[in-house]
Amino acid sequence: MLLWIFVIFLLLAGGILLIGWSFSTPGHQGPATPHFDGKQFRNKSGAKARGFAAVLQWIIKRDQGPWAKNYETTQGEAPVSSSDQMRITFVNHSTFLIQWNDLNILTDPIWSERCSPVSFAGPQRMRPPGIRFEDLPPIDAVLISHNHYDHLDIPSIKRIQKEFAPVFVVPLGVKKHLAQLNIENTIELDWWQSAHIGMEIKAVPAQHFSGRGMFDRDQTLWAGYVISDGIKKIYFAGDSGYAPLFKEIGKKEGPMDVSLIPIGAYMPQWFMSPVHISPEEAIKVHQDVRSRQSIAMHFGTFPLADEGQGKAEEDLILSLAAHQIPQSEFIIPEEGEVWTAD
Repeated sequence: MLLWIFVIFLLLAGGILLIGWSFSTPGHQGPATPHFDGKQFRNKSGAKARGFAAVLQWIIKRDQGPWAKNYETTQGEAPVSSSDQMRITFVNHSTFLIQWNDLNILTDPIWSERCSPVSFAGPQRMRPPGIRFEDLPPIDAVLISHNHYDHLDIPSIKRIQKEFAPVFVVPLGVKKHLAQLNIENTIELDWWQSAHIGMEIKAVPAQHFSGRGMFDRDQTLWAGYVISDGIKKIYFAGDSGYAPLFKEIGKKEGPMDVSLIPIGAYMPQWFMSPVHISPEEAIKVHQDVRSRQSIAMHFGTFPLADEGQGKAEEDLILSLAAHQIPQSEFIIPEEGEVWTAD
């Protein structure tokens, strides 16, 4: 009997390792830098995502607030085909359609029902995208902040490539993911490097981590982006914990005309704070990067952490009031809502 239990345990353990290996992907190869040791990337502050023991503790003690699927949300109207003036449409999660200088840019596009390596399990979409995929205008560029499943969604990437064949701007190492999909029009950037595609797109630091399986942790870089036409700037923060890097970005690149800042997936804070900012910290980011206007993202779509549906929005409103910042300065967009520059 004990032998059979041991055999079953080995089979289960082997299966888990095999699955973890199969979802892991090749990482960046290149010379060492202050944030790359030749194998893994690291945060400027030294902060790391929590390890296995902390993950296990979180799972055992998890107390997630309520979520309910709500597909009654009205999707926005089909976007214009292009715009010379700055025009930003919130799809949801971290996906925006940025239309500016007659370029159409998507950030971290995800139209899938789950952000997961499999279609039958993992965090499920609770609200529909604010733009139907079929209503997208011709896409010129896609910005990817890092390789997590809710930011690098392979089904959406495949659809975008098939329909539009845009240029993909990605952090170091992520180009290999796209090469596996036979996508060659890719620009790979390290922090503070720029691409020029009608406007300047500069990769800037974030405090996060990367990985899609059990054996590829931190082998690709994570980043935010600053988009500039030489006069105005949009800052897309990607995913990040709060760190001094935001003041550095504000000093080097600010002021920002518009900042797209995450507010969700922050509870419990003892577990999430190294890699996800809270609504209170989002206000600090808004101030650090010297943003004239900020737009919340990374909330309300996928139940990724312990805060319940609507909690991030409530906490941001309370924090804005505590700091005497008008809500119009840091808006919480509805799906399909369009923000235009004055």
